[in-house]
Amino acid sequence: QVQLVESGGGLVQTGGSLRLSCAASGIIFSISTMGWYRQAPGKQRELVADITSGGSTNYADSVKGRFTISRDNAKNTVYLQMNSLKPEDTAVYYCESYISGFPHIWGQGTQVTVSS
Repeated sequence: QVQLVESGGGLVQTGGSLRLSCAASGIIFSISTMGWYRQAPGKQRELVADITSGGSTNYADSVKGRFTISRDNAKNTVYLQMNSLKPEDTAVYYCESYISGFPHIWGQGTQVTVSS
């Protein structure tokens, strides 16, 4: 069964930190590009960061220098370390897996709320 399960969301104050995890099953994790997206109320889903199978990373300008994406292929898990959180980071965060030529796979999402 193909599944991505996010965890680690929650409520944090401005300036705080959270670490999101996404555990994958049923996919060839080691060759997948893994990404974190977010969707705030009334807004479109946007890319936060992604990491290729080779470890190359890409970040949205709004999170550069504050967020770090990483992966552990032995654990089939991708992480998003979020520091210096701001109220505008409040959103549902989704994990995504992509292999060229195959459908994108999405997790169910985890809520991150940053209070001012």
